[in-house]
Amino acid sequence: MNIMLFHSTYGLTPAVRQAADRLRAAGHEVWTPDLFAGRTFDSVEEGMAFKDETGKDELLRRAVLAAAPYSERGLVYAGFSFGASVAQTLALGDDKARGLLLLHGTSDIAPGAQADELPVQLHVAEPDPFETDDWLSAWYLQMGRTGADVEIYRYAGAGHLYTDPDLPDYDAEAAEATWRVALGFLDSLG
Repeated sequence: MNIMLFHSTYGLTPAVRQAADRLRAAGHEVWTPDLFAGRTFDSVEEGMAFKDETGKDELLRRAVLAAAPYSERGLVYAGFSFGASVAQTLALGDDKARGLLLLHGTSDIAPGAQADELPVQLHVAEPDPFETDDWLSAWYLQMGRTGADVEIYRYAGAGHLYTDPDLPDYDAEAAEATWRVALGFLDSLG
């Protein structure tokens, strides 16, 4: 698979590069665009401030420019937290998208969005302060209305970005379970 993997508000950190390497080792071609132009952050708050300062439209523009040269190949869009919201937006706007892998995050769904039978897999902590139960229920119903084929995996007791070994949220057991299921999902798309 050809995978466009977007980073969280921490920026393009070593953990994102390690995740991309893990996907490459499983036989996938992976791109990791740096939407923050080399900036990384030590806290969610710093990253969110930079994201807000840069602006959603500008960050989406950067993401579209990064994905455009490869979209004809049929991309799987993937991302971590904020990057998952970017991936979701791009996947729902790309009729050649092959799949959507969301790690730790979702996004609003544009009215009238269509994703006919797009395979979507979401992995989130339970509970997750950024992805509450009410939000996820509404998101799931809305994604279903787009025509997407959605699977949700919840990991009890894990922190928000539990796949990042450099953060306090890290949960080795949940991270390994996530990667096992996600790699199976990606294999199923081939």
